[in-house]
Formats: sequence, C-alpha cells, structure tokens
Amino acid sequence: MLREPRPGTLYPWVKRASFLELGLFAGLLVVWLLPGLESATFAFGLAHGIGFICLALLVWSAVLRREVPYSLLAATLTPAGPVGSVIAIEYLERKRWGGTAKGVTRPAPR
Repeated sequence: MLREPRPGTLYPWVKRASFLELGLFAGLLVVWLLPGLESATFAFGLAHGIGFICLALLVWSAVLRREVPYSLLAATLTPAGPVGSVIAIEYLERKRWGGTAKGVTRPAPR
C-alpha cells in the first residue's frame, strides 16, 4: 500500500519556487503586452523557461520523496504551469492537510 504524502523539508522550497515562478510568469505577461520591451521580454522569457524546468524537477523530486502527491506534479505540468502549481498547493494546504503547511491538522472546535 502506498504511503500518504506528508510535507517534509523539501515542501517549503517547492512552495517558494512555485510562487517565484508565478511572479516571473506574470512579469513575462506584462512585458510581453507592453510594446517596445523586447529585451525585457527575452530576459523574463528566459528566466521563466529555466525557472519552470527547475520547478518541475523540484516538484518531481518532492513526489519521489513522498512529500507531495502526484496531483501537484500533474498540476505543474499542465499548460497552466506555475498557476496550476500554486492552485494545487493552496488546495493541498486547505483541504487535504487541514490548513497547515506542515501537515499537522487543526484541533477540533470546542
């Protein structure tokens, strides 16, 4: 039987990398839409491309260490990319792990 994934030492890095990659992606969209920013578009595009590959490898290694479920890897590799990984992280923290990043459930209300 497979073990239930629990956040470990790699999980905070996955979360930070997801939000950083989302910021790079948002920056890329902004400079791409503004006319005359070809060099900034190239820089953000390169940073986003390398960052996305690093994020995917980081999530994959966290899956192999059983710190995150396969669904996070699937959400990261969808066409939504970093948006999908951030949504999956928020879903995991709120619904699956009881609202905490360390996987400790909240005490029951009195």
